[in-house]
Amino acid sequence: MKILLILSCFLLASKISMSQFSVRLVVTDVATQKNDDIYVSGNFNNWNPHDENYKLKPFGGSRKSLVLKNMASGTYAFKFTRGSQDKIETTADGRDIADRILEVNGDVSQEYTIAGWKDNYPEVPKKYTASPQVRILDTAFQMPQLQRTRRIWIYLPKNYALSSEKYPVIYMQDGQNLFNEQTAAFGEWGIDECLDTLQQKLNKPCIVVGIDHGGNTRMTEYNPFDNEKYGKGEGDAYVAFLVKTLKPYIDSKFRTLKGPENTSIAGSSMGGLISLYAVFQYPDVFGTAAAFSPSLWIAPEICNVAEKFNTPTQPKFYLYAGSRESTDMVPDMEKLGNILKQKQRYIIRQVINPLGQHKESYWKQEFESFYRWRMLL
Repeated sequence: MKILLILSCFLLASKISMSQFSVRLVVTDVATQKNDDIYVSGNFNNWNPHDENYKLKPFGGSRKSLVLKNMASGTYAFKFTRGSQDKIETTADGRDIADRILEVNGDVSQEYTIAGWKDNYPEVPKKYTASPQVRILDTAFQMPQLQRTRRIWIYLPKNYALSSEKYPVIYMQDGQNLFNEQTAAFGEWGIDECLDTLQQKLNKPCIVVGIDHGGNTRMTEYNPFDNEKYGKGEGDAYVAFLVKTLKPYIDSKFRTLKGPENTSIAGSSMGGLISLYAVFQYPDVFGTAAAFSPSLWIAPEICNVAEKFNTPTQPKFYLYAGSRESTDMVPDMEKLGNILKQKQRYIIRQVINPLGQHKESYWKQEFESFYRWRMLL
């Protein structure tokens, strides 16, 4: 009898978890631009701010609504936009708001008001926040493999000029976001301040090289595979630039430890994807990859690459994802992690933050854990 009861409870729980529900989001009032189209951007549509499938429709009077059908039970995060990130909802005085959270375990209907929009408030000039340890190597560093130029940043340990020591290097994508609030569109990581503190505590200093993303070319440079929506993948050329042009330059100009055991590569979102690919292609150059919320959804082929990945070296993989990102983020990361674990000789750490969202502040928070893990192995 007890076994039957347990089995019944299990089947009921399974049925609930597999159920599909209907969610209605209703906007009852908007502070300004009341006649503009309103969209929902959330972890269920990869935070697309202008997704026609998620545009609200008139719902009687001045109200607008959107019905999301076949939603699995779970936690969803979203915001309202008027079609772009610079027209996202804010507080009544223009401050950013936290993601709206919706718990779904049955049919839901929720009402909301929108207090303000980002573009209603002029941007306050951002401060230059990079520490004295950070400098710009070049504003137009040549990328012959892509026939473009790029701004390159470098962080040197505090004692670099006073010592003859050689240092490990971390190459990081989206250099705009690493050191300086002035150049970071959605908040900086504070890598320089973090390392100033950590290197003092751990006595494990390193050099960090930041490579700016290419703006409109970011989605192709950081993707090794062709994509119907974004175009031909340029990831192979981008990684070749890192290996054949940038790293030799850094090694020739600075005191670096050159081997893969002392060379890491890291990035978030699309930057996380290309960082993984860099290790798969050049394990004799990059010994560690840190992928913060990697955009595996856009490149499922990466799993095939991981399946075939075989190297006598022992690369390290730090995989991080947040539960409040897209619904595929954690499962995709776990799938890739399990493929790598089957190799049995690679060092892998997987981290899932139950509150993690797809934004810089969460990656900034996680960087310290990655650095400790990497330097204390």
